[in-house]
Amino acid sequence: MLVIVSLVLACARPSATTDVAPTTAAPDALTTAEPVPTTMKALRIHGFGEPEVLVFEDAALPPPPAAGELRVRVHAVGINPLDHKVRAGMVPSLVADRFPFVLGWDLSGTVESVGAGVLGFVPGDEVYAMIDLHRGGAYAEYAIVLAGEVAIKPARLTHEQAAAMPLAGLTAWQALVEHGGIAAGQTVLVQGGSGGVGSFAVQIAKAKGARVIATASAKNQDLLRELGADVAIDYESTKFETVAKDVDIVLDTVGGETLARSIGVVKSGGIVVSIVAAPDAAALEARGVRGKRMIVHPDAAALAELRTLVDAERLEPVVSQVHALADGAQAHRAVATGHTRGKIVLRVVHH
Repeated sequence: MLVIVSLVLACARPSATTDVAPTTAAPDALTTAEPVPTTMKALRIHGFGEPEVLVFEDAALPPPPAAGELRVRVHAVGINPLDHKVRAGMVPSLVADRFPFVLGWDLSGTVESVGAGVLGFVPGDEVYAMIDLHRGGAYAEYAIVLAGEVAIKPARLTHEQAAAMPLAGLTAWQALVEHGGIAAGQTVLVQGGSGGVGSFAVQIAKAKGARVIATASAKNQDLLRELGADVAIDYESTKFETVAKDVDIVLDTVGGETLARSIGVVKSGGIVVSIVAAPDAAALEARGVRGKRMIVHPDAAALAELRTLVDAERLEPVVSQVHALADGAQAHRAVATGHTRGKIVLRVVHH
């Protein structure tokens, strides 16, 4: 069993229901758990800028879910590097002048109502989800998610823990399983193993039977070992290429020189998957290896796979900080440092 100590953990929530919906439910029915208000609290931006542009204010409740949608009462929200980049205006296409805009792509909460044609969920189900990158909307008391974006929450996790998982966990899963084709007995190098994506990647790779080498700063070496890394490298004192050789898959979460040097440790036929930048094509060809830059996408089926690993005690989110939704600016300042240990989470307190 993994032993991962989070700096801040919330109290446990009731366990979730099963994935199976009653077969007698009408497929076009709109069901709701209880009356809801017409307004809610949300953390929004009215323009790009520093963390102070985040405004905690009243906002209109999302409309009742359309066909294929669910409205979720949000209990916790995961913070990702993407959040502060969008807020700062580094990725304006994801907002497209839709101000005021509600940030947030990771959530854990309770199904409040179910739109027509949605099977497998009923009001009251505890769920977690990654919202499509072009929609957002998780920094609020209620959010709309699509049926293909949401899965039943791992029963043994709190909402704060579960909210830390979707985007980062899916990134690690898609990089290693979908793009990397990970198999038992392979060697995987995770660059940045103590971060949000990296901490999930180390655990997923171990669960898949791989030998795992991971890099992190000196203060996070113990965490790498707790996560299951077979070899922990302090990148501040050791060049990883002196230790990592004949690697089958590199997952790069760092970019720059680290990505360029990573190509040299991959065996012929192996792959470098980066979530930061595209690996140099000429360098890849010279080594006879493959390379890809990936962008995560919502995937309910993969969230269910991650839940299975959690339930089997093979996967555990690392939550280093929990802030109130109203204190989102503080969380953004922390994640902008680029040295977050695991994930930062916002707790949503309903009014």
